[in-house]
Formats: sequence, C-alpha cells, structure tokens
Amino acid sequence: MNVRQLDLSRRTIAVAAALIGTVSLVIGAHAALNMRAIDAAKAVSTDQITGSIGQATHLALVIGNGHYPDANAPLTQSINDARALSSSLRKNGFDVDMVEDATRDDMVRAVNRLKSRINRDSVVMLFFGGYGVQAGRESYMLPIDAVIWKESDVRRHGVSIDGVLEMMKEQGAKAKLVVVDASRRNPYERRFRSYSHGLAPISAADNALILSSASPGKVVDDGKGEHSVLVSELLNNLNAQGSSAESVFNKTRVAISRASEGDQVPSISSSLLEDVRFGEAGG
Repeated sequence: MNVRQLDLSRRTIAVAAALIGTVSLVIGAHAALNMRAIDAAKAVSTDQITGSIGQATHLALVIGNGHYPDANAPLTQSINDARALSSSLRKNGFDVDMVEDATRDDMVRAVNRLKSRINRDSVVMLFFGGYGVQAGRESYMLPIDAVIWKESDVRRHGVSIDGVLEMMKEQGAKAKLVVVDASRRNPYERRFRSYSHGLAPISAADNALILSSASPGKVVDDGKGEHSVLVSELLNNLNAQGSSAESVFNKTRVAISRASEGDQVPSISSSLLEDVRFGEAGG
C-alpha cells in the first residue's frame, strides 16, 4: 500500500468515525427528547389527577335581604343571619358567595356565578333570608327592588327556589342543600290575597336536603333576637364539627318545635343518597 492509499484509508476511517459520532449524538438527543416527553406527560397526568381530586368543591350562595322599600321596617335579622352563617360555613370549608340587600339583577348574577362553578363533585348550599312568596306551586325569593301588585309580578320579579335547585341538578352537583328563612308575613301578598299564604312545598330534587323555617302554607313571626329562630338553632348545630347535614337540619327542626311548643315547626324534605357532613368540606 502506497502513501496515497494510506491517506485515503485514514480519511475514510475518520469520516466513518465522524458519521458514527454524529449518529450517536442524534440517537442520544432523540432518546433525551423522548425521556423529556415522557416526563412531561407524567407531569401533565399528575397535574390532571391532582386537579381532579382538588375539584371536590363545597360551594354556598348566601343571600340576606333586609331593606325592602315596601316594608314598614327592615329585616335586620336577615342581614345578621347571612353574615353569621357565611362565617360558619367558611369555617366548615365552604367557599361562600354572600350577597346582602340584593336586587333581582344581583340575585341573578349570583346564581349564574354559582352555576359556573358547579361540577359533578360539588356539594352546593343555598341560603335565603328575606321575604318569600308562593306563586302557583313554586316559592320565590324576593329581591329588594321587587315591584309586586299581583301574583304574576311574583314570577316576573322573584327568583324561583325550585328553579335554582333545577339548575344545580342540571349542572350535576353531587349534593344540594337549601335553607329558606322566608316564611314570614310580607307587605306584598295583602295586595292580591286576603291572607298570607306562606311558602309552597319545595320539592327535593335528586340528592337534595331542604330546610324551611315553617311548614308549607304557614307563616311565623320574627323574634327579637339578633338572629332568627331558625338560624340561631342552625348555627348552634353547625358548631358540632363533622355532623351530617341531615342531623344538623333535624336537630334544628326539633329544637325549634319544642321551644315554640309546636307553634313553629320547620319543614324538611330530603332525597339525599349519601352522607354529607359539615366540618369535613375540602378535607
């Protein structure tokens, strides 16, 4: 082999070595990219799992309406009740949206905010304190700007409790809790009825628990305390950490019935299919 042939062989070997090195680098880089992609996929998967677990939400919409222009005096208890209940629910792990002296637009916006946050893992609670009126077979929460002279105005200006429950069901809420403290004499029904009608029975949608301050068709007088009778007892029972919702509502009902010697008997309707507990929300 002459010198020229030797140089060509060396060049060939060098080129081959360079090619092998380049291929190795490419393979190594490709493997590294694959590992990064796998790691990234694992991270995304972990985030998705964590996010899914974290979506088990406890939501509450608390509305306290006290200053109605058509009323002779404000319902100061309703505002106090909304504030105290909101504080207690937050301690029990609920994410609370509280609205005071809400107009109809305020109430509709609040219901829509709640709707946007409900998912299939949500335990959702609605509280309303204020004036309520029955129209047909439904009970309506009245905003402070309600203009009511006839029964059809109730449907036009009020917000249906049954409608809010139906919304919760359609959004797939896991469980629905409702407390209505509105079975009081109001300045509206006298305009188109000879007597105060109270509230209609509120049907418990699937997996729902409903507590109303009086039996259907009955009205009760407000006490003179800081809070209404219903909310006073409800707060007392909510302080027992880890209590089931049904236990809290039932104890509230029994305590009020006994204290009033049967004059005020709150109404409870339940279709709960699982145990919902206060004090364990978000845990």
